[in-house]
Amino acid sequence: MATKKQFGSFQELVAGSTTPVLVDFYAPWCGPCQMMSKILDDVKSRIGEQVQIVKINTENYPDLASRYQVYALPTLVLFRNGQPVDRIEGVVSAKQLVERLHLFT
Repeated sequence: MATKKQFGSFQELVAGSTTPVLVDFYAPWCGPCQMMSKILDDVKSRIGEQVQIVKINTENYPDLASRYQVYALPTLVLFRNGQPVDRIEGVVSAKQLVERLHLFT
């Protein structure tokens, strides 16, 4: 399951992880985001601890959304060693996402 987190420093969250961090930028009112949430649960069950999945509500963290140029929802940004290395906008299938994540694990 994806994790909803409160945090003091986003940079600490992504840089402090020993595994890549997939950040799901979403909004609670977004229908495609709700679809993506179920897909991320499926992805997590397939990849286990290889990638940490974190959900960030763009309404609570608009500065982060702006910093990472999140203009469409959902937007997934994969961080490795604290740096963004891949991004996906819109809904993708669990199979496609797992294949893409394996490129970075």
